[in-house]
Amino acid sequence: MHDPTTRTFLFLQGPHGPFFGQLGRMLARTGARCWRIGFNRGDGVFWPDRASYIPYRGTPGDWPDVLARTLEAKGITDIVLYGDTRPVHAEAVRLAAARGIEVHVFEEGYLRPYWVTYERGGSNGHSPLMSTSVAQIRSALTERQTEMPVAPAHWGEMRQHVWYGALYHAAVLLGNRSYSGFRPHRALSVRQEFRLYLARLLLAPLHRAGRVAATRRVKRGGFPYHLALLQLEHDSNFLHHSPFETGADFLRMVIEGFAAGAPAHHHLVFKAHPLEDGRVDQRRAIRRLAREHGVAERVHYIRGGKLATLLDHARSAVTVNSTAGQQVLWRGLPLRAFGAAVYGKPEFVSTQPLAEFFRHPLHPDAQAYRDYRRYLLETSQIAGGFYSASGRRQLLRQVTDRLLAPHDPYGTLRLGAAPRLRLHVVNE
Repeated sequence: MHDPTTRTFLFLQGPHGPFFGQLGRMLARTGARCWRIGFNRGDGVFWPDRASYIPYRGTPGDWPDVLARTLEAKGITDIVLYGDTRPVHAEAVRLAAARGIEVHVFEEGYLRPYWVTYERGGSNGHSPLMSTSVAQIRSALTERQTEMPVAPAHWGEMRQHVWYGALYHAAVLLGNRSYSGFRPHRALSVRQEFRLYLARLLLAPLHRAGRVAATRRVKRGGFPYHLALLQLEHDSNFLHHSPFETGADFLRMVIEGFAAGAPAHHHLVFKAHPLEDGRVDQRRAIRRLAREHGVAERVHYIRGGKLATLLDHARSAVTVNSTAGQQVLWRGLPLRAFGAAVYGKPEFVSTQPLAEFFRHPLHPDAQAYRDYRRYLLETSQIAGGFYSASGRRQLLRQVTDRLLAPHDPYGTLRLGAAPRLRLHVVNE
């Protein structure tokens, strides 16, 4: 482990809530120095140390020069961020690479919801996993004989996720006057984002009732069905690592393929992302396209909820590049993906034309996927979560040493120094 007293960490934007602030405090206890650049009031609310907080009040155009000066003035050795594609982070990754600065990237778990992802340099379509073959994975695992961690029976985070998102956007909406140059990295304004979060909280009981009823209809329908796993249209994985301009383009392609190739008694179930907030009317678009292709009676839409119960009886699944594809593969179900995904290996994911896939989907190599999943759990997947208190405690017990380690998770495994990972389930 590198001497922490020689390290200076710069935190940029993190997941909503206190995780980055708590991680910064823990790193400071090791002797490392920590700074945080905040781009709005929401960033500042969750960073507890005022002395190390640097408010960024410039415009997006000023950011490269300001960041370069900050890296030099503070002697930054490491940058910590959540997701690597939003404009301020993409620029930070670029400048860091030119200066030999380590970039630590957190993301939602590739094996969510019970793990989070920690990599260096990039995640998702920029992850080192994109260029790692199954043969290389198996070679790295040759000397390792560890048990597969078991997911806990319950790890509640969704309500906390929505709650912290609402708090974050409320802070920006009400207290952002001094950040005159702030521009959100998404298309909607902060006011619009806040209204959507508030509506989700208020309408949650109604949405749950509709979801339960729709799921019951599918489960009791007695028909074979295929799943289409929808993603947030504003999510970075969809925006930066997929071939589609809009979610509607994906909907159209899936329904056309289903109508052309699926047996006449098969059905298609669209499963919305758990955080879908209604900014795009997916249900209406699906109904219209299903009518146009003569399959309206065989197409269903379920808003959010648990994926596992639907996968238990599904024939196959299609997605752009959702991490939910990992759950499909874990069950040995055929999967067709259309965007860049860390699991997009030829051993796992079908390359059949979509109509043929719906007609006769090819199954993944189950043993190859088990090896791949074990590789993830030995490297970039860390037990815990960003949003619930128990999830953060579980995560913080492990992650600080990962940031201070001399190699990234994949290099650590190759060198035979990876920790023996266990998921200790505690009732907290």
